[in-house]
Parts: sequence; C-alpha cells; structure tokens
Amino acid sequence: MNRVYVCSCFGITEQQVRDHAGKGACTPRQIASACKAGTDCGSCVRRIQALLGRGACPRRELADQGESGVLSAEMPGMPVVQPQAA
Repeated sequence: MNRVYVCSCFGITEQQVRDHAGKGACTPRQIASACKAGTDCGSCVRRIQALLGRGACPRRELADQGESGVLSAEMPGMPVVQPQAA
C-alpha cells in the first residue's frame, strides 16, 4: 500500500484525513482535534485544506440553519477543545 503522508510530525496520511472528514470533520481545526495533524509545525495545514476542499459540509449547513453545538467537537473520537480567552 502506498501511503502519502500529509503530516510528517505525527505521521498522518491523506487517507486518515479523508477518514476523519468522512466522519464529519469539515475544517483543518477539526482534523487537528481528531488526529493532531497541523498542530506542530503547521506546514501541512494547506494540504489538509486542499484535501477537505470546498465541498458540502453537513455540520456547517446545520450551523447555518441555527442548530446549536454542531460545530463544536461533539463527534465520537474527537476531544472537546475549549476556546481560550485572548
């Protein structure tokens, strides 16, 4: 199997990013919450953005409709990340 690594820091492959996206992660931040990709040196964030594309995101669409909490990390396997005050 040919693995294409997106994040060298944490050994995250394109397939792993796609798997997390398939489970509902729509943004690089949500991918980072799921697998840490993009949280060290940051050089992979643009590649993650490219893999995610600009396709439909069911959770983003629900948020636009006013559903509360859908963009927070309430997905199985994804830790909840609390925002820090500036």
